[in-house]
Amino acid sequence: MTPGPSATGTLTPPAQTRCPYMVVRNPDDVREILKRPADFSPANALVAVTPLTGPALRALQRVRFALPPVLASNDTDTHAGIRKVVAGYFTPAKVAAMEPRIRELAREAAFKAAQQLDRAEPVDLVQSVAAFTPAIVMLELLGLPVRDLVSLKRWGLDSMELFWGWPDETRQLELARSAAEFYVWIRDLVTESVRAPGRNLFKSLAEHGLSVSEICSLGYFLLIAGQETTTQLISTTLFRLLDGNAVQSWRDAGSEAGARSMVRHVLATESSVPTWRRVTSQDTDLGGEPVPAGTEILLELSGNSITGSFEAGPGARTANSMTNGLVFGFGIHRCLGAKLAELEATIVVHETASVLPGIQLRDSEPAWIRLLSFQAPRAVPVKYSVLDTNSQQA
Repeated sequence: MTPGPSATGTLTPPAQTRCPYMVVRNPDDVREILKRPADFSPANALVAVTPLTGPALRALQRVRFALPPVLASNDTDTHAGIRKVVAGYFTPAKVAAMEPRIRELAREAAFKAAQQLDRAEPVDLVQSVAAFTPAIVMLELLGLPVRDLVSLKRWGLDSMELFWGWPDETRQLELARSAAEFYVWIRDLVTESVRAPGRNLFKSLAEHGLSVSEICSLGYFLLIAGQETTTQLISTTLFRLLDGNAVQSWRDAGSEAGARSMVRHVLATESSVPTWRRVTSQDTDLGGEPVPAGTEILLELSGNSITGSFEAGPGARTANSMTNGLVFGFGIHRCLGAKLAELEATIVVHETASVLPGIQLRDSEPAWIRLLSFQAPRAVPVKYSVLDTNSQQA
């Protein structure tokens, strides 16, 4: 895919005559691909959609930026052992134990947003309630220090755009410099964590035998995927509840059952990770159709705006993948944080709707993040509704 221009607030693929991917929408085919990693390799999962140019590569090389395959893109026999180490931090018991902390953070953020609204200050629910709770929870769950959160959020969005977007050369260099900064931060954190007392993920990976470079590679994408995709899920859920087109109302989300139902609806219809990639490692077949080695494949996991403009691959159908439980992937590379993401989103949405019952959108058409594998509104600006304001004055 050739690089196209990026615009502030909205990123879309450039106009093109040929899609570089075989797009697979049929959930049975998606499942089949994901359960056959020997044929359909994850090796391209983290490859930049827009090839990196010389200036961007040099910016990364200056800090010895390296992303050897460790987890999401690992198709070797080392994957199972590494995944087992990471999974130990995401067990059902550990996730359930985080619920009070998630609720505490979500409620605190919602009350701060209410105070801002009371002072007639502008409030963006993405920044005020969706952004930081997932980041704090992820770092605490992994046993890592909670710090530099504003930078972490910026680095996450920049790296998503660098690896899954269509930046022009100027923008790509800006993103590469941000990625280099993030990588240095990760490397320093790995060095510190391996020597720190107590238990943390990076120390566990070092004890498993991973090199610093391998731990940095895993940490780089885990600290993005483990919190930024949840922020985006929360953001889309809040926006859809307020834009008047949801199956649930804002009032419904004031109950935990209503919030959970809406989160699951968004996961099914426009999750924050609507697509993922695979590449054939050898000549193979799918649904009786031959698929040559080296074929780049784009899997549709839920509804989105990207694959809708792409020509579908062999055997494609329009059935929604969420009905077959594929929104978090399937098989040996299924998302380890699936239960945590749904729990966090449900709690944040519930607490926000409970604390802020009388709000409405200030902008019904905000800019969106539109990347190959990520999507969400960039902002959810809100204000008190006229009705609620009048009732307060009365």
